[in-house]
Amino acid sequence: MTQRKLAVVSAGLREPSSTRMLADRLAAATAEALRQQDTEPEVTVVELRDHAAELSSTMLTGFATGTLSTAIDDVVAADGLIAVTPVFTASYSGLFKSFFDVLDADALAGMPVLIGATGGTERHSLVLEHAMRPMFTYLRSVVVPTGVYAATSDWGTGTATGVLGDRITRAGAELAGLVASRKPREAADPFAAPTPFEQLLAEVDHSDN
Repeated sequence: MTQRKLAVVSAGLREPSSTRMLADRLAAATAEALRQQDTEPEVTVVELRDHAAELSSTMLTGFATGTLSTAIDDVVAADGLIAVTPVFTASYSGLFKSFFDVLDADALAGMPVLIGATGGTERHSLVLEHAMRPMFTYLRSVVVPTGVYAATSDWGTGTATGVLGDRITRAGAELAGLVASRKPREAADPFAAPTPFEQLLAEVDHSDN
């Protein structure tokens, strides 16, 4: 049985959180679909609220440290990504956007991504197509066709029911299909091809003239 790494990014602010609930359901559906393809998933969950202060600092300094650095490494090294945000002002949350803003511009290029969002009413479901899909397309990720939006009314006794449950199953299968069909992802090493010291000296000398 082969193995693949699955990263889950949840931007929920409360605990318990419907955003995390949706993220967990999507991860479970993807994991089950992967196992059906003889692939064992290794799932890592990143709760962005745990890194809010570090994200603010990273936005100012340009350098991630501590647990945020570890979370970034986990996401960048994954073979597939599930990204879920609550809806704020008809778009993704600032916390959600901040996390992806601090990633290297090429970090998610070619990575299969499943997008999800939660909100109070069904009226905000277009956030998937108007905000989230364009952002990941800009990052050159491969976004699965089915995005999943969950309104408060979609949860029955804390579980995904009806149409929502069907969409979760379909989206998980789509992500699993992409992840299982590809070779394990190798995260780019920024130090793999360092600039030669002689070139750096030449650039310094040139700037002094």
